[in-house]
Amino acid sequence: MTDDSTNAGRRRFLAGSTAAAGAAGVVGAAAPFIGSWNPSAKARAAGAPVRIDISRLAEGEMLGPIPAWRGRPIFVVKRGEEALSALNEDPARLADPESLDPEQPGYAQNEYRSRTPDVLVLVGLCPHLFCSPTPHVELRPQPFDTDWRGGFFCPCHGSRFDLAGRVYSGSPASRNMQVPPYSFESENILVVGVDEETSA
Repeated sequence: MTDDSTNAGRRRFLAGSTAAAGAAGVVGAAAPFIGSWNPSAKARAAGAPVRIDISRLAEGEMLGPIPAWRGRPIFVVKRGEEALSALNEDPARLADPESLDPEQPGYAQNEYRSRTPDVLVLVGLCPHLFCSPTPHVELRPQPFDTDWRGGFFCPCHGSRFDLAGRVYSGSPASRNMQVPPYSFESENILVVGVDEETSA
């Protein structure tokens, strides 16, 4: 005859095993659905749009490098009023302050190089030899520039860019950082790879 404590132990074991198997089944069924929210690495490399949730991006912060678009990392920066005011304090320091070279779509050929002043979207590569610059979003002196007003510094060869991705004169890079085609699906969802020009 089996006592009640043995039966209780068996019941707990069976209940736990069943719950674990059920949870594994739910995870297995959800994985393909979760994976469909964003394109696969192969699809991104082929140029599929990348959706980015910027709802938690605070002023003075950067997302990135985030899942690559066409094999290239993407930087997204939320700029505050101080950073925006600093952009054109000394345009003579910049090689192409008006962004005349075609490194951005038409809607980003402005003083902010963006659709909206606060959100900057860049391909996170230095145009010199395609290293990934280090973000220095804070407006404070840096060892490589005592008058630093925020931006990106490429430690490979010393190219410097402001918080609009515009290259400083005298840098090894001869062009501004690239602004990819992008649009806003909603207030908080940014889509890299789709805009009015590429959605046809």
